Amino acid sequence: MNLMQDIIKRAQANRQRIVLPEGNEERTLKAADRLLGDKVADIILIGNLSEIKKLAEQYRLSHIDKATIIDPLNHPKKTAYADLLFELRKNKGLSLEQAKELVKDPLYLGCLMIKSGDADGEIAGARNTTGNVLRPALQIVKTRPNISVVSGAFLMFVQDHSYGTDGILVFADCAVLPNPTAKELAEIAVTTAHTTRTLVGVEPLVSMLSFSTKGSAKHELIDKVTEATRIAKEMAPELLIDGELQADAALVPSVGKSKASGSPVAGKANVLIFPNLESGNIAYKLVQRLGNADAVGPILQGMAAPVNDLSRGCSIDDIYKMVAICANQAIGLK
Repeated sequence: MNLMQDIIKRAQANRQRIVLPEGNEERTLKAADRLLGDKVADIILIGNLSEIKKLAEQYRLSHIDKATIIDPLNHPKKTAYADLLFELRKNKGLSLEQAKELVKDPLYLGCLMIKSGDADGEIAGARNTTGNVLRPALQIVKTRPNISVVSGAFLMFVQDHSYGTDGILVFADCAVLPNPTAKELAEIAVTTAHTTRTLVGVEPLVSMLSFSTKGSAKHELIDKVTEATRIAKEMAPELLIDGELQADAALVPSVGKSKASGSPVAGKANVLIFPNLESGNIAYKLVQRLGNADAVGPILQGMAAPVNDLSRGCSIDDIYKMVAICANQAIGLK
């Protein structure tokens, strides 16, 4: 199972409009050129037209002329986007003059394009912090109905294909929310299940992780996980979800059978929901480094439309993959 190839093929078959606000950033431009050449997405670059063309010549890029290029300082919908931002944020004290200034910011502009139906998703972060990427997304695109939090999932490709779905697992939250409440943890579980269906194309088997399995220990931290499991089942009764489970009970059939007999998830989980960001972030990095797993992400989830944040140390290949993933998220939400 070559999941990334499947994700790319699905994107090619149903091309989405993905906006790249960092349109004059070298890795972003080179990834955009590859994406356009491979027809993975319809790319919208935000930046000065002459500067982007000059850089494309300098980097010997042959497909950038197929991109839509939007100059944040001078484009036909500048006033309409400023009016939209003012309407969305006036109750928070934003003035029309402030809105007119903010629409010149490519990160705000990209989100306004999505909100207006002029783009289907956004990728940024090659030169911007996570906070700068998420702030306009939360203010403008906002979260999905009945979801109050954004979280970050990782696709984990492990060496031993007996785990997860042919060696593919989805970990969350590993990137955003430090200490979720039980309700927020339940929302993370439900949105990660949706991510798994959309990107991996399999039925999610969701394990709510803890240091206890089915009451083997007592602690308020365990209580939060059991309560989150109950809420998640109420939110999405069609999901196969169980908790609280220790990691070995979630992943190893013999341990799952011994510790959680009758569980629909124990021993065969392909989605691991960590009780807090600390454990999730540590876990994915340990599996990546000590287990030689490939980790793709973070894939931001819970938004009404996909907005994804890159690491500032990202590669051209990282951007290429994340645009393909973003396109699949957009397809799934539609």
